[in-house]
Amino acid sequence: MTFVRQAYRTIKARILDNHYPPGQQVPEQQLADDLGMSRTPVREALIRLQNEGLVDLIPRRGMRVVPLSPEDMREIYEVLTALEVTAVELLARRELSPEALAPLEEALQDMETCLDRDDLDGWAKADARFHETLITLSGNKRLAGMAATLADQAHRARMVTLRLRPKPLQSIREHRQVLEALRTGDGRRAGEQHRQHRQGAAQLLLEILSYYRLPHL
Repeated sequence: MTFVRQAYRTIKARILDNHYPPGQQVPEQQLADDLGMSRTPVREALIRLQNEGLVDLIPRRGMRVVPLSPEDMREIYEVLTALEVTAVELLARRELSPEALAPLEEALQDMETCLDRDDLDGWAKADARFHETLITLSGNKRLAGMAATLADQAHRARMVTLRLRPKPLQSIREHRQVLEALRTGDGRRAGEQHRQHRQGAAQLLLEILSYYRLPHL
């Protein structure tokens, strides 16, 4: 793995998990020291992250993690919902075998296990995996590429609000309804259920962001 790729992956993971929360500024030299590498690969990694909308580059001051606003998240969820519903409908048309759909069941089981242990971070990772798998199994690479950056932004917002929302038991029930519709090949029902799930999740997230108006948002 090249230094640029290593820097990109590490910094991105820290942003998505809110190790670097929205609004935080981190000097370029500090990033390089933390990663044990020179500033050149770090700078190239930051340029890539800026292109993905995760950071702003500040001349001679490193990076600033792009804040999250309710307005931005509303737009992101509108587009992401449309893409994921399309992916679900495409997936249903493929009439995949139970074995091919098994990764979705595994993600659901991991979500349930994590909630039983009150492991919200683990639940969030399994939830993200469920959504990523839906898109991957649709077989549309262009759709997957468009959804990836938006999914990263949605994950950031999910992690910021994770402990400000009710325990996501309803989310698991809604995921399972989508999976059952996919198993029967009912694309219309699967798509509509997924749309309702995403719209409900977006509404809750936007209410939390608007209500708390956290300083770093």
